[in-house]
Amino acid sequence: MGDKIRIGALISGGGTNLQAIIDSCESGGINGEMLFVGTDNPDAKGLGRASKHNIPTFVVDYSSIIKEYGKEPGKIRPPGDFDEEDIRSKLSLFPSGTDRQKIKKFIITRAIAEAGLLEKMNPFSFDLVVLAGFMRNLTPYFIDRVNTYPENPRIMNIHPALLPAFPGTDGYGDTFRYGAKIGGCTVHFIDYGEDSGPIIGQKTFPIEPDDTIDSIRKKGLSLEWGLYPECIRLFAQKRLRTVKMTYTRDDGKEVKRTVVKIANSE
Repeated sequence: MGDKIRIGALISGGGTNLQAIIDSCESGGINGEMLFVGTDNPDAKGLGRASKHNIPTFVVDYSSIIKEYGKEPGKIRPPGDFDEEDIRSKLSLFPSGTDRQKIKKFIITRAIAEAGLLEKMNPFSFDLVVLAGFMRNLTPYFIDRVNTYPENPRIMNIHPALLPAFPGTDGYGDTFRYGAKIGGCTVHFIDYGEDSGPIIGQKTFPIEPDDTIDSIRKKGLSLEWGLYPECIRLFAQKRLRTVKMTYTRDDGKEVKRTVVKIANSE
């Protein structure tokens, strides 16, 4: 079976996906163990789930950092290894024309918070970080320090929609309001954009005429609790490979994309 993989989780809320992952580790579905659970939200109910399983927890209060920076920008400073231009050049979260000062504030406050996360994570020798309802976009400052070997990404996320459709914070709501006939969820590796990283796995459900936003969220969550552990299990089995692919469209334009290939089990 091999060595257990060591998993860290970041959450913002109730932690139902966190619970599914913990349960799968404890039942042997995932050959892994949860080392820590961190959050940006001091009131995250998922912290209680971790405590019940004797998993160490920590908080880096993003809201307080953003608020303090807004009051007095010069009072709190980014970490010593902060490079604003490097982060700005890689980040693809903002549409063109976005105010540079807005981007600057985002980059600086995120780097301060992410340096706090990395400091809290540093004592743990982890193999994988799972975002289980972590409602903050990560910047290249954090990503590059976790993905020390870019060809082997180590940050996984679950999204409540069938990517690349409906990125953002309300995937199920956006799916419903668009009038889609099929909904679903996606597990993917993180990259520098918003929900744009290479896709690992997806599951779908039908949207019926009498469905509501609440009912499709319920359908989606029940699928998430199975899909996320399944994708982490593939990671633990070393069956996930990221491959750079080049596709030629009918108009002759080349499209480059990093995709995930799933190797057969041995």
